[in-house]
Amino acid sequence: MNNNNSKRFREKKTAAEDTGGAPSLKDGFPLPDTIVLSEIFARLELDTLCTVACVSPTLRSLVSQSLITLPSLDLSAFSPNGELVRCIAPRLTAVKSVTIDCLKVDECSIDSILGPHLQELNLLKCPSLSYHVLLSIGEKCPNLRNLVLELAGKNAPENFRKSFVKMLQNLLYLEHLSIKVRGTEIDAYSLTSFDLFLPRTLKSLKMQLVNEQDAGLFIEKLGDDGESLRKIANSSMSIASYQGFCGFTLTCLSLVLDIISDRLMASITSSLRLLVELDLEDRQCSEAKVHHDLTNSGLLLLGSCQYLTHLSIVRSRANYPASFKRVNDVGVLVLAESCRGLESVRLGGFSKVTDAGFSSLVHSCHNLKKLEIRNAPLLSDLAFHDMIGAASPLVELKMVSCNLITSEALAELASSSTLELLDTYNCRSIANACLDYISRLSKLTSINLGGSDITDSGLGALSKGDLPITSLCLRGCTRVTDKGIIRLLSDGIRIKEKLSSLDISNMPGVSDRAIRAVISCTDALSELRMRSCFHVTNESFHILASGKCDGRNLLRKLDISHCIGFSGGLVELLEEGHSFRGLRWLGVAGTYLVKSVAAICRMQPCLTVCFEGCEVGCHDGWQYHT
Repeated sequence: MNNNNSKRFREKKTAAEDTGGAPSLKDGFPLPDTIVLSEIFARLELDTLCTVACVSPTLRSLVSQSLITLPSLDLSAFSPNGELVRCIAPRLTAVKSVTIDCLKVDECSIDSILGPHLQELNLLKCPSLSYHVLLSIGEKCPNLRNLVLELAGKNAPENFRKSFVKMLQNLLYLEHLSIKVRGTEIDAYSLTSFDLFLPRTLKSLKMQLVNEQDAGLFIEKLGDDGESLRKIANSSMSIASYQGFCGFTLTCLSLVLDIISDRLMASITSSLRLLVELDLEDRQCSEAKVHHDLTNSGLLLLGSCQYLTHLSIVRSRANYPASFKRVNDVGVLVLAESCRGLESVRLGGFSKVTDAGFSSLVHSCHNLKKLEIRNAPLLSDLAFHDMIGAASPLVELKMVSCNLITSEALAELASSSTLELLDTYNCRSIANACLDYISRLSKLTSINLGGSDITDSGLGALSKGDLPITSLCLRGCTRVTDKGIIRLLSDGIRIKEKLSSLDISNMPGVSDRAIRAVISCTDALSELRMRSCFHVTNESFHILASGKCDGRNLLRKLDISHCIGFSGGLVELLEEGHSFRGLRWLGVAGTYLVKSVAAICRMQPCLTVCFEGCEVGCHDGWQYHT
């Protein structure tokens, strides 16, 4: 008996020595499978799971189990290739929600992931997909509730229409539909007869790009049961119980058009009284006709939408420097009084509205949390006078390209206990004084000071506030140098811990010294934009590739476009397995690396390399990728 016990003891001791004291992997992973799957693997990204699967057969089996039980799949953080999508598709038997960045994915890969189990499908940035994908979605995903598609225009409007209609005929339970077609003429896609095929379950509709006249007729058909809508709007019933009372109960409408007019507003407000969110943007190619534009009367009509909480009306300057010339303070004052329940307001291109109009939104809309004003040449500091007495607890404030705004506007906001995001991009009169006021905003996590007149000493004042900043944009702050950035990151303890996104593009005073400080001082930086920094050299690239001194490299997105100081020898760094580990997007337009794009893509298949000059993630130019 004693001999047998001694033998078993020696066997256990030998097994423990072989595994370094840990339980043997012979019978599985050291931890119970349920803990590994629910507590560890459930927190990992897909690319990390794929890496773990290569370690051992045991881990590969556990990763396969993890994929089978996934309720949702999000591949939007990077651009997977078709091979990866086709590899994981057979294992996703329980997934109900799929989101994919389709920049490098073909139609065969998308087909492999479609099925009746899907209830939500988001296909983003699809330059290579044809309109045939619409047919595939309709045939294979009859149970879809949410569908988001971003397609590149193929200049075949009739093919789009036929495929779109056939898809809609099969999606009987669709509640949220978003279709964005980029790179086409403004009137290429007609909405004629689409209302006949839209499911009555639809609550949210977003479309880009459409013709204004066409959109107006389409909307009128959606809400042609005007009498029922009037009865419902005046009742005390909840919006959720409206289904069946009338044909459609759209609560969210988002359109990008050729022009926003009073006629369009009349169609929307008379037909869609239950709107909660309204988002309108126009992209003109010439000046609007006098009698075919938005006026005060059009804004007045919004008062009939008593459930409206989110409003966005923007005249884009992408194609032509146009503005709403027939809307003044009266229109915005009436809007503020008649839509007091607004929680989010975004107005762009209102060139005739002054402080009186804009300030009325803050003082009249008691629930206003998000306010964005773009291209407003008459907006000044006076609009924010007496902010202490304002009823609205602003959480986000954006004032973009408003040239009369100075640091004094922020003095009125310094006492805010709710502000978390501040954006004054291209407000060129913002100077150092504003940073002292900003440093008092204890909850501020995101700051955009791009194009302002701040200097190194101003950044020193910002560091004293020690704010929990996660996102900071200094793009185009030409008077800021290495000294200011080093001081900010050296003195601000919380900034060093929290900062995850930094934009120091178009700053001639930035050199390798600043890049070294950025990498060595920050603990969570995952996104760095440094385009057109002419004085950074290969030394910066080596610093970025190596990461921190402990070997960690958290960078996921890096933009070095037009950094002309880079020279040869950089491709070799990307060949090394430990360099740029985890990098998912790299912008190299206008640099030496453009010549080596093909080689880089072969070496790092999970890395998206952009040489088109897009902003980070290619959200602004993906339709031009091939």
